[in-house]
Amino acid sequence: PCPLCVHQLEGLCSFLQLSTCPEHLLVRFCTWLLALTPDLSYTSAAILAEQLFLARVLALAQPPSRHLMAALASFCSKYAQAFCRVLVAPVLQEPGEGPEQTKLVCELVEECLEPEYVRLVLSQVLEVPLSERLLLVVQAVLGRQEVLPPELFDLLVLTLCRQAPAFATSLNYAKLVTAVLTLYQSHVS
Repeated sequence: PCPLCVHQLEGLCSFLQLSTCPEHLLVRFCTWLLALTPDLSYTSAAILAEQLFLARVLALAQPPSRHLMAALASFCSKYAQAFCRVLVAPVLQEPGEGPEQTKLVCELVEECLEPEYVRLVLSQVLEVPLSERLLLVVQAVLGRQEVLPPELFDLLVLTLCRQAPAFATSLNYAKLVTAVLTLYQSHVS
């Protein structure tokens, strides 16, 4: 969309107070979005993902409500690429984010995202230095037992090897390496 259209959509979101609307209304709004034809453009979906979810997810201090999870799952079912780029990437790259954000990303990976977007999440994780909480996200990705493209698998192995010294005493790291060796034994020499 044109820059004016982007500005108009952001203004409409602000006017409707979508970032702070009650979560049960968020579910209804997302259901309505899914029924729109034609589908939203990537840019429009990205703006809506940011307006609807980013502040809510970054502010989580306890598990998300069932309404928020339903809205997230609904939005992801049709606009996963925009969702992953706008919401998952900032959550993964924010060093101060807590366990609730990590659990949320893991749950979305395990239950909501299609395989191509699970791979996108993994590529996003591998763009930043690993941490204990990111190891959990990688474990969730591997738990899906998706076939990884060779270049993504190579990047995963390279990242795990390069960052091994930082996780010398990590049980999560040991579990992750074991999972990689078990799941992809035919690829490891």
